[in-house]
Amino acid sequence: MKTPPLDLETLLRVPYVEPDLGYDIAPDGSQVAFSWNASGRWEIYCLNLKLPGEPRQVSSGEGAKFSPRYSPDGKKLAYVVDLDGGENYDIHEYIFATQTQINLTPNTPEALTTSFAWSPDGKWLALCSDRDGRFDVFIVPSTGGEMRKVLDQPCPDWVVRWSPDGRHLAVVSEGAGQDYLTTVVPLDGGPAVAVSRAGQPISAKGAHWAPDGQHLAFASNISGLYQIGILKIATGEITWLTQGKGEKESPDWSPDGERLAYVVSHGPDCSLAVQSLGLAESTIFQVEPGVIYAPSFTPDGEYLLFVFDNPRRPCDLWELHIATGQFRQLTFSLPDDIPQDRLVLPQQVIYPSLDGTEVPALLYRPKQGGALPPAVVSVHGGPNWLTQTTWDPLVQHMLSRGWVVLSPNYRGSTGYGRDWQLASRFDLGGVDTEDVVAGADFLEREGLADPGRIAVTGRSWGGYLTMTSLTQFPERFVVGSAAVPFLNWFTSHANSRQDLQHWDRENFGDPEKDYDRWYKHSPYFFLERIQAAVQLLCGANDVRCPPSESSQAYEKLTALGKECDYKSYADEGHAFLKIENQVDVKKRRAEFLAKHIER
Repeated sequence: MKTPPLDLETLLRVPYVEPDLGYDIAPDGSQVAFSWNASGRWEIYCLNLKLPGEPRQVSSGEGAKFSPRYSPDGKKLAYVVDLDGGENYDIHEYIFATQTQINLTPNTPEALTTSFAWSPDGKWLALCSDRDGRFDVFIVPSTGGEMRKVLDQPCPDWVVRWSPDGRHLAVVSEGAGQDYLTTVVPLDGGPAVAVSRAGQPISAKGAHWAPDGQHLAFASNISGLYQIGILKIATGEITWLTQGKGEKESPDWSPDGERLAYVVSHGPDCSLAVQSLGLAESTIFQVEPGVIYAPSFTPDGEYLLFVFDNPRRPCDLWELHIATGQFRQLTFSLPDDIPQDRLVLPQQVIYPSLDGTEVPALLYRPKQGGALPPAVVSVHGGPNWLTQTTWDPLVQHMLSRGWVVLSPNYRGSTGYGRDWQLASRFDLGGVDTEDVVAGADFLEREGLADPGRIAVTGRSWGGYLTMTSLTQFPERFVVGSAAVPFLNWFTSHANSRQDLQHWDRENFGDPEKDYDRWYKHSPYFFLERIQAAVQLLCGANDVRCPPSESSQAYEKLTALGKECDYKSYADEGHAFLKIENQVDVKKRRAEFLAKHIER
């Protein structure tokens, strides 16, 4: 008797700790603050690290809350709030003694990034704001007030960190191409200096200050793979802590300044490393195959906190006791009634693209056997991102229906070195599309799926590649579902923020000078080629892939007599924040695909 599929809504309502927008440990090490959607809304919770117990929600009110940061005295907690998915964040502050919260940046029409930093004396906040048309670094009194710009450079600033001695800011910005730049900004009025080698700025991100404020750790892929470097502020000299295989990122200093923790990844899987200064070898720790985010030492230096997930575990906070290597799970998001034995881990595969280039991918095979199953090529967003061994309710639901799922790490993906990441630059929608389509060929050639029942789906950049696949190779897929996609390079660029336009120009050229390229790789102009059924889903407040991209394509597809399912979510942006909408959009995707491949 066939086992019924895992209920998608049940899986989607499993909460998780937000992995990318950070958590923070109290200065005295007594508790940790983090963003969690246990109630179906993104709120800030605090968990006592000394006494076992349940996390306590401290935030309230409208909007999704992320990026908690304790004040230096531990008496306050600041975090960002997004009211409608439009990414126009405000910074709010929670006061523990009075259990009250205030908006520190009210009536600010400009956008802020999610990164901000307290000054060591607690009197100031540094943040990134686009009030002058580009994301620049400002400082503002921590009680609220007028902002003062402290860094003005031609590239968008994204992350800011205040040095422990209060003398400098470290600012991570978008640079040329797909590089990040790290700039050290002296607050006494001296010149800002980028992390450089031989007088030339180098790619550098993940900046973290040493406790003495005299050194800065960062990750750079100047050698081809991300390695951990250490900058001496006084001289600008760089020493390299790591070398060899694997991408090393997300460095964090121990409180005594003698060790660094960082994440090591080999494609889709991660480990945790701890390395003493001056030693060539590190100690490696791993919970099990999966992904580790943002390791951070506790103030006593004895433990590391981090977020971990894999296909059988949603993102939760974990703790490592470094001396013994013992792990302890701190938050528990997965309900007891979810059958872990039905959740499938992937295998890593490599297949040839249309030009013979070897493409790495994750292959998920359903546990139920039988005749050739249908398949889905699931395309990650970014493009500077990768499919990893992560928690993904939609994929697990597909597998439980008996579908094969292939997730390519196409050219342009991160995690496989600098050359692979840049391999699609100025050919976006070209070689990456071929890598996606070749994934379907691989499924057919290896006898893994029914060639007449292969779907393609993705969100954001994955939605774009879904549509380039359907227009460039119209006979390959029977159905495609694109969530929050863009389809027209010209209109998407014109309707986007300055920072997004900066990335477009750096990686795809100029819309006028390179008109032919922009036109050729815009699926909107070739919708008449489509033979598959199409689904377009978007957020009305999306500042990254404007909703007009989907609506204008829907109108054209309908006029052409093509089958197209379309929905716009009025109260969402690029990343859907409300659980009801997350459930609706993914159930809608699953059922639309099922309609065309379950036959």
